[in-house]
Amino acid sequence: MATRGDVEKGGVKKEAGKVPSPLYPQHEGEREWVPWIVPVFFVANITVFVITMYANNCPAHTTARDGKCIGRFLGRFAFQPLRQNPLLGPSSATLTKLGALVWQKVVHEHQGWRLLSSMWLHAGVVHLVANMISLLFIGMRLEQQFGYVRIGVVYLLSGLGGSVLSSLFIRNHISVGASGALFGLLGAMLSELLTNWTIYTNKVAAVLTLLFVVAVNMVLGILPHVNNLAHIGGFLTGFLLGFVVLMRPHFGWMERYGMPAGSNCTSRKYLLYQWILMAIALLLLVIGFAVGMAMLFRGANANDSCSWCHYLSCVPTARWTCTN
Repeated sequence: MATRGDVEKGGVKKEAGKVPSPLYPQHEGEREWVPWIVPVFFVANITVFVITMYANNCPAHTTARDGKCIGRFLGRFAFQPLRQNPLLGPSSATLTKLGALVWQKVVHEHQGWRLLSSMWLHAGVVHLVANMISLLFIGMRLEQQFGYVRIGVVYLLSGLGGSVLSSLFIRNHISVGASGALFGLLGAMLSELLTNWTIYTNKVAAVLTLLFVVAVNMVLGILPHVNNLAHIGGFLTGFLLGFVVLMRPHFGWMERYGMPAGSNCTSRKYLLYQWILMAIALLLLVIGFAVGMAMLFRGANANDSCSWCHYLSCVPTARWTCTN
């Protein structure tokens, strides 16, 4: 019979392949986290946009020749004329000043910090609202299941991955927005479904639904003025990170907590294929970031190696043309 001291020290007798007597009502696979990092990201993005509009000060910096500021009753928070920014936001000059992604400044002026700062800036209210709704719907669910550390890592590294890929192909336009980070969360959701395959019901339907959502957004990304390369870079980064940081115990190990003590069960917490996927994904992540960063700061133009890749971000039609 176990003594009180044995129980406090976790000294309950265990037998290999048998369900142990539970000391606690929950195990780590069942824990539900209280989201806070996603709300912090939400508030941070809105705060940065307010600061951006304050610094923009359209009435003071826009001449009559440029047009009238939108919402002049807002004072210095008024938006740029629609001919300059149809998304109801600041000027390109203000975004550049506050940290927009600009290839020239990153490579030749050694402002690598723009790879991260650009993901907190937004081109306008329309841009901000669309991204923040996506952040709340996707991020809150993931943080409840996996906690703030893992989701925070996926969000930040995916944003960085989107910025790196974008900079390798786009040189003559600025880029801002959290879209790369948000696509990273979508990518992580997909790899989480695949790596934790044994614990889900309706697996195929879930994967097909997620792929459909991603495909629709990627198709919309080929429209002009939408940086689809940041979407692709963020998605690929998040997809690989999901295999590394979102791995969960398989169903056979988790279900033992619902079985009577002494029942036969598996002692393996993770399956072999989960470890293999994690190792491959981690290797690809390290290689991808190392090669991407080296090419970027060397000033390489990825369009020279991939003559068709620019079509991933914009496809010319009779109604518009695409310029880099």
